[in-house]
Amino acid sequence: MPSPTSARITGPQQAVARPEAPPLYRPVIDLESGVVLAVEAEAAAAPAPHDDSAAHAERLIRLARRVASDEALLPLILPVPAAAAAASPDVTGQLELVLRRTGRRPRDITVMLGPDLAELPRTAAVRAAAHVRDSGFRCAFATAAVPVDVILDQAPFLMRLPRNLVAGLPGDERSAAVVEGMARIARSAGVYPVAPGISSVDQLAALRDAGVRLGHGPLFADDDWTPGARVRPLPEIPPAQGGGQEGPPVSTFIGPPVALEQDATAAEVLDAFTNDPVLNSIILLDHRERPVALLDRSRFLLSVSGPYGHALHAARPARRLADPPKTVPLHTTAMEALRAAGASGERVHDDLVAVNAFGQAVGVVAVGDVIAALSRG
Repeated sequence: MPSPTSARITGPQQAVARPEAPPLYRPVIDLESGVVLAVEAEAAAAPAPHDDSAAHAERLIRLARRVASDEALLPLILPVPAAAAAASPDVTGQLELVLRRTGRRPRDITVMLGPDLAELPRTAAVRAAAHVRDSGFRCAFATAAVPVDVILDQAPFLMRLPRNLVAGLPGDERSAAVVEGMARIARSAGVYPVAPGISSVDQLAALRDAGVRLGHGPLFADDDWTPGARVRPLPEIPPAQGGGQEGPPVSTFIGPPVALEQDATAAEVLDAFTNDPVLNSIILLDHRERPVALLDRSRFLLSVSGPYGHALHAARPARRLADPPKTVPLHTTAMEALRAAGASGERVHDDLVAVNAFGQAVGVVAVGDVIAALSRG
């Protein structure tokens, strides 16, 4: 029979030794290409009370450390109750310090404010978003049940659509109408709506028709999915639901982009063109890695190669000499890409910029290559 002392020690030791349950991972899918764009993580343990900021900071740090050790490549989406984020900047401030030690950049992390955001006063909701952004993270809303003016003013990176509405697709006309309306509002503010719990091809087709390009659910991966594991291939959408196809996908013609930050100088662009004599264009990206301008080689060199061109432009922003980029989604067909190239009647031979569902540049498409491929049949 164990002594009283040993009995007192054994109980706590067993409690401390109990391993913490692994996080729940969800792959966020580009609904057009089937590519995994991000990993959403959630701690399996029950959350602390919303008003306990210190407990939430500690819980978020533990989650971040575990997730960083499991997934080192894809952008991450981490949850935090909106009330806790609004109460103290320490919740996301401490997270930022921990993630930097693991080698993760804050701009690759999206902090998703919880569904309780809908219950907060406007001032608290705005403060929560500000604390997230002040720490260098992208801000997301885990609910769409907030006033429209808050969505438009705060413009979160992502906004999760209501799960019950997604479940009602495509048969429930009211659900379809609300989802389409929410997606339209989100797009007008530069927000990417995310559909949770996608479980059928019919739901996928309805979401595409509504303009939703991101989602997760059992159609793509089970609850035991882990980072690095495969997801199920994107199912084919019947022609009656997904529309006809015209030629091969534009992704067939994508080449790697050469990109600089949007405030790059003309001298930096000139160096890039000089060092690569076959480079046809350079893309300028904003802080979200979205294309904001395109510099065509011929037009740029013509501007800077005159008698006073270098003196006038070298130290100044290259964007002054750039043109708006012509972008095409990855799911675009070759014929649709050609229509986009010639839509304005100007710069019809400029490289097209292929973008993912986040609007981020993933490659360039040479219009001449597309024309040559289609002409060969």
